[in-house]
Amino acid sequence: MAMLAFSYGKVTLADGHDVYGPYPITLLGYSGDKTNSVKYTGQMARHVLHDSLKALVKTGDVSKMMAYYNGEDGLEIVAPKSKDDFLIKQTMVSEIGSGNLSGKIFKGSIAGWGNLTGAEVLEHMITKAGEVEGGFDPNTGFDYTQLISKFAMGAVFYNQAINNYLGKKMEIGQKPNNKPYKDGAYYTGKEHSWDEAFGYWGSAAHALTLSAEQNYNLAKKKDMASADFNGDGVVDLYSEYTFAHAYYASSYDKGGKTNYLATINQAFIDGRQVIVDAAGKNLNFDQRTKLLVQRDIIAENWEKVIAESVFKYAGSTYKDIIALETILEANGDTTDAFRKYAKHWGELKGFALALQCGPKNLGETAVKMNRMMGFGPVLLNASQVVGVDSDGNFIKDQAQDWGEFKLHMLKIQKLMVDEFGVTAKSNDQLAEMSALADSMGSSDSAEND
Repeated sequence: MAMLAFSYGKVTLADGHDVYGPYPITLLGYSGDKTNSVKYTGQMARHVLHDSLKALVKTGDVSKMMAYYNGEDGLEIVAPKSKDDFLIKQTMVSEIGSGNLSGKIFKGSIAGWGNLTGAEVLEHMITKAGEVEGGFDPNTGFDYTQLISKFAMGAVFYNQAINNYLGKKMEIGQKPNNKPYKDGAYYTGKEHSWDEAFGYWGSAAHALTLSAEQNYNLAKKKDMASADFNGDGVVDLYSEYTFAHAYYASSYDKGGKTNYLATINQAFIDGRQVIVDAAGKNLNFDQRTKLLVQRDIIAENWEKVIAESVFKYAGSTYKDIIALETILEANGDTTDAFRKYAKHWGELKGFALALQCGPKNLGETAVKMNRMMGFGPVLLNASQVVGVDSDGNFIKDQAQDWGEFKLHMLKIQKLMVDEFGVTAKSNDQLAEMSALADSMGSSDSAEND
């Protein structure tokens, strides 16, 4: 096979990329001046729309939140923004690309939020965030910053990448590799579908040249030297930043137990090389088989990253409940502890809803997860949101017992291990399960009911 060499910033790469792109033009008959077939600008614009929307939730400005949700014209980047020692190249969303969140959201029903569609869930959350101060409702325990962000990442990014671009568009006859993705495009159908999935993953293109810690620090705006791969003195949000689930993967990987980010990035790169090697022709059986192996690696590990997040925040919520119990016993002020508890439960809920936006019907697993964490968190007055009415108002009822709720957090952790095989296990509290179950007189501590 001929050696292919491309210049990308500081390095020249040949076969065996450790950077996602550039890749050559393979579209047969193309006669334009483009030399790199990679383009996922719309996906990175959506990451910035998401980060900006998240930052705006605390303002309660529904019209502004909806502007970013709908990807309106002329939007400034609210987040991520430059800071003194971390200079970001773009200040406007349009400098990266165009797109919206609203048109790409999961279209199925969300059992854990009143069986509303994905779009209805997010729009309901945004509306409710406009009715409270700082994005937090102490009467329901809902932290809308966390709920909106964590659900949107799953309902848009995970859903679009796995269900659409790596799912439907990888099928035979869909976006064929011997034709442009659309009229006038300089990339093939399969090239662009694969690239757009990579964009939704949220990784810096050069992630494999960095450690997990360095990739994590990109998202924290702590490591300009590692971020600025092409050495131009600024961080390009299109290709040099860590967003969304790629960030969470790096957060787990830096603990040394997992390698999600590198595994997924390598699979994206290896799959893209299969498409390059097809040289503008439709993939043959062997090529298609190899491509789908990489696709499955991506899907399995991406699902695990979200499941790891459910595990982590179930553990956080468990610890928060213990802290609240201690304060209540001492007749202390629960304000700060309850706020922390609501934040962590919101992250748990958002990730759990996101996990249900993938290609698999999680069936009983989803039922257990939704019932154990509840529609809303257990409140200090022993009430709990249990549903939503036709006007979008929350319905409250008597809450499940605090002890039972606390045990359910551990059962959720066990469910993530049993059903998804999580191994990073941040905030692992499973060692407490037997003792807690025994103290409650429960004989089914090893079960998830």
